[in-house]
Amino acid sequence: MGRQYTGTAGKVDNAQVAVYLTYATTAGHGVIDRELYLPQGWIDDPARCHAAGVPDQRAFATKPELARVMLERALAAGVPAGWVTADEVYGNSPALRGWLEARQLPYVLAVKCTEPLPPPSGPAMPAARLAERVPPHCWLRLSAGQGAKGRRWYAWSRLLLDRAGTPEEWGRWLLVRRSLRTGELAYYVCAGPAGLPLVALVRVAGTRWRVEEAFQAGKGLCGLDQHQVRRWSSWYRWVTLAMLAYAFLVVAATTEHARQPAPPGVIELTCNEVQHLFAALVAAPVADTSHRLRWSWWQRRQQARARACHYRRQAVQQP
Repeated sequence: MGRQYTGTAGKVDNAQVAVYLTYATTAGHGVIDRELYLPQGWIDDPARCHAAGVPDQRAFATKPELARVMLERALAAGVPAGWVTADEVYGNSPALRGWLEARQLPYVLAVKCTEPLPPPSGPAMPAARLAERVPPHCWLRLSAGQGAKGRRWYAWSRLLLDRAGTPEEWGRWLLVRRSLRTGELAYYVCAGPAGLPLVALVRVAGTRWRVEEAFQAGKGLCGLDQHQVRRWSSWYRWVTLAMLAYAFLVVAATTEHARQPAPPGVIELTCNEVQHLFAALVAAPVADTSHRLRWSWWQRRQQARARACHYRRQAVQQP
């Protein structure tokens, strides 16, 4: 849609940029809403918007504003939500943080090191400056959850922030993550019930990686990024179909987990394997279905062995 920053390329490039809403639980995760981001240059060019089929009433909206629209839709539809987490683009928006607090939605949002945050007393200062106040003995080694290569171990700490404007009996914190290998720091602004333990904030911060996993699976399995459209309606149709296809894989996998849990030594049925089985058994059936099912079982057993070996090696190599 224009030259703008895209996380896929990691730079400013000619690209279409969208905001997605991902829903994550312990059972599975998937993309449940989407909005195409239109730069101000498009909004200022009505003829260009008309040629692309952009609705006349569409006004400029920042990415945090689009996120708020999708959250409002999800909540209005009755989608249960315990936490909200997102990257720096959204964490650096005081308006979005204030809206979440007004709705009493706890959040863990990544912020830049330069984001000004108010301590309990005194003027606001950058997150990196506040993190310098963490005493050496106040870092805890905690896992942010399972990843493709094992548990994600980091050192974590948090500092109290000014809680003015939060709901009653709520608190605000600056959550700081430190790499055990390089010492690199990452920062999150958090708000929620005052009695929350540190491990609860860490768990939510780790859940944000589910968004990346959903994008990777949606692109690799369902063609989420393979559209070549130039019109508004075409983009929404393609992306919506890709989201529905990924939702089918997630539901099929989680249903199988509930009905027939994998025995020890075999990984649970994954979305990737559901897609392979669907292609082999339904879309273009193979002649010997029993052979394909046996192959799937063997592959999942080998993957379980490989994962166990990797976890043991990771445990030895951890700092």
